[in-house]
Amino acid sequence: MTTTIIANLEKMLGGPRDGALLRYSLGNEWLKAGDPAQAAVCFRAAIERDAKYSAAWKLLGKALAENGEIQAALEAFDQGILVAEQKGDIQAAKEMAVFSKRLGKQLDESGPQHPSA
Repeated sequence: MTTTIIANLEKMLGGPRDGALLRYSLGNEWLKAGDPAQAAVCFRAAIERDAKYSAAWKLLGKALAENGEIQAALEAFDQGILVAEQKGDIQAAKEMAVFSKRLGKQLDESGPQHPSA
């Protein structure tokens, strides 16, 4: 089902309905399909179209975290919290703060990150 939805949404890219909501919806479907990297691309595209789209910031952070990009996820959540607070979207800000705190704890528990040799 998700692949059909993705195909239908992708057909609308570049058309008159292409915008932040379409990119967000497509990212959400990629996330459901288990492709957080592709989802992150879509969420970034949504944010490029509407930098104040707090829900896109939240799911960007989630997609990045699922893709193992913890530092980038933390940065997305931090920016998303700022955006949400400016908009008065208190619930989204609280959710991102919780996600960010969990990720920060996860980083602390795993120790310093060393690049592979």
